[in-house]
Parts: sequence; structure tokens; C-alpha cells
Amino acid sequence: MSRGSGGYDRHITIFSPEGRLYQVEYAFKAVKAAGITSIAVRGKDSVCFVTQKKVTDKLIDPTSVTHMFKITKQIGVLATGQLADARSQVQKARSEAAEFRFKYGYEMPVDFLAKVLADQAQVYTQHAYMRPLAVIPILIGIDEERGPQLYKVDPAGYYVGYKATSAGAKDQEAENYLEKKFKGNPQYSFDEAVQMAITALQSVLSEDFKPSQIEVGVVRDDAQKAFRVLTDSEVEEHLTAISERD
Repeated sequence: MSRGSGGYDRHITIFSPEGRLYQVEYAFKAVKAAGITSIAVRGKDSVCFVTQKKVTDKLIDPTSVTHMFKITKQIGVLATGQLADARSQVQKARSEAAEFRFKYGYEMPVDFLAKVLADQAQVYTQHAYMRPLAVIPILIGIDEERGPQLYKVDPAGYYVGYKATSAGAKDQEAENYLEKKFKGNPQYSFDEAVQMAITALQSVLSEDFKPSQIEVGVVRDDAQKAFRVLTDSEVEEHLTAISERD
């Protein structure tokens, strides 16, 4: 029980007199406590996200550590927060997307998948025998009618589309940086969008990254519209371009 909560954080279903649900607020804090910062940027013909890749033990195989997951061939998710909770949500997303494809004969749109995950998260705030998931998923994909799509879902069940967004530790600093870069509604190319996301992360965290220290996931508006995670050599090319530009 936190100081000043008056015992109202003992149950998730009880509002405090100020109208707050403390357990839901603690879920947001748990996402930040994971110590990972993630940034996503939508361009004119692509959408990407980037996050830190922290290997906590020298004995861990770095290739098995990831915060990025493929939901369908065309939709990717970046899960910021507790990875155990993230895997549960990813499994739900894959199941719902496969069922949608089987039922309707076409791929689930990104915004509808965000709604499904938000609905699940919101239900978790209503029942005393559940707890909110300490994870903020960012979804990217290409919509056949509306082009590049970027959505973020929070532990309270709120979701909305973005031009650019961030999650995790130092998310407010990252959003302040992105707001300045998106004044005038610029239309970034693929390379510009990826480099913008990486530059924003480097600026917020005040450090230069090696390719092994970050993950970059992208979807381009081409024939395949496929989600993929960039290789270390591809990330190296973008890091080199950023350093040469600066």
C-alpha cells in the first residue's frame, strides 16, 4: 500500500474519493520500471518503431531477447514493459488475428486489433480477480485504404492512432522531442522515419548506440507490406547515416 492511498489500492475495482484507480496507475509505473524506452514514427509510405535491447546477463543468448513480435505477416507489435505480460497479450493478438482471417477472409486491420487488445485491457480493470497487464503494446501495419497505421494501447484500455509516439521510461521527454519534429505535419520517407526514431531515442537517453543495443521494426507500403525486424547490418547503415549527418 502506498503512502496517501488510504487503502484504496488494495482492490482494483474500488475508486478512491478523488476518482482514482490506484492499481491501474501502478500498472503504468510498472511499465516505466522495466527501464526500456520505445519510440515509434509514421512516415508517408512506412511506419517503424525502435526500442532498447538490454541483455541482463552475459550468459544469455542475445538473439533470444526481443520486445518485438510478429502478429500477422503485415502487423508487428512492440511490447514495452513486463515481457511475461507481453507474451500473454501477443498470444491473444495472434489468436484474434487468425480467427478474424478465418472468419472474414482478409487480414485484420491494425486499428481493429488495437481495439481488441484495448477491450481486453479494460476488462482487466473491472474484476477483482484480475490485474492489469504491465505492458504498453505499440502496433504498426499498412492499411489497404488508409496507408501506414500506428496505434498504442495502454493498461487502462485506452487506444488511439498516432503520427509518432513513445512508451516506457522517459516517454514524456521523447514525446516532447517528437512534437517539435512533427510541427507542420512533415511526410517522412522510409529512411527518414527510421533515422528520426533512432535519433529521438539517442537524444532522449543521451547516448550513442551500437547495432546490438537497439531493435528496429518496420513495415513498408510495398507489394508485400510485410513486418520485419531490421538486421544488425541494416541498423548499422542507419546509425552511420545519422553520425555522418550530424
